[in-house]
Amino acid sequence: MNLQGTAALVTGGASGLGAETARQLAKAGAKVAVLDVNIEAGEALAREIGGVAAFCDITSESSVTEALDKARQAHGPARILINCAGIGGAKRLVGKDGKAMPLEDFSRIVNVNLIGTFNALRLAAADMIALDPLEDGERGVIVCTSSVAAYDGQIGQAGYAASKGGIVSLTLPLARDLAQFGVRVMTIAPGLFLTPLLYKLPEEVQQSLGASIPFPKRLGKASEFAELALHIVNNKSLNGEVIRLDGALRLPPR
Repeated sequence: MNLQGTAALVTGGASGLGAETARQLAKAGAKVAVLDVNIEAGEALAREIGGVAAFCDITSESSVTEALDKARQAHGPARILINCAGIGGAKRLVGKDGKAMPLEDFSRIVNVNLIGTFNALRLAAADMIALDPLEDGERGVIVCTSSVAAYDGQIGQAGYAASKGGIVSLTLPLARDLAQFGVRVMTIAPGLFLTPLLYKLPEEVQQSLGASIPFPKRLGKASEFAELALHIVNNKSLNGEVIRLDGALRLPPR
């Protein structure tokens, strides 16, 4: 897909992997809408890249609808959706006090990471399928963000791993569902990346985490995630698949 002048949406676009993807999309000529709950950071990035920002809580149908409306008014209907919005969190099933993990801790992560991703995807896809087809009948492309925790979930990651595993399982059926309309669905499963969460860790901890990766022996760069996202957008044969972006990392139990 030719990115020049094409409208793109990035959820979770105000920071981390989403922000760098928004930057690279804009650099390639796309008209980018930064969708995030952190509207101040979103607006700052939108000014930087010449895009538009909209408040977006991906767990809310009305919030996503309003954000898509704002983006559509500014740039026209989007052919690209990059789903980066999500949250982390770790808690053992049964704590040291012998009490079970509160159900709301599990449901909160699943609601944001899995249901929220699906919510943004379904609403954006409804717009895409109404567009005129491009070359080879393509109308749009959707890239979701999972995690290697979907496969190698660690102790305390039941909620997070389940939410990211759900995204993995959604990828093929949604690609098959939307194939008739020329809309592709792909997922990236990143390993250990230098995101705002890891920036808060001491330098020696960051280096230790990076050393656990077979090659390259460092934390992943947001630019590498963004480069893969843009390649997926440009390569029409990529559809219905999950790509691990992890330097051959396999997470240990803890």
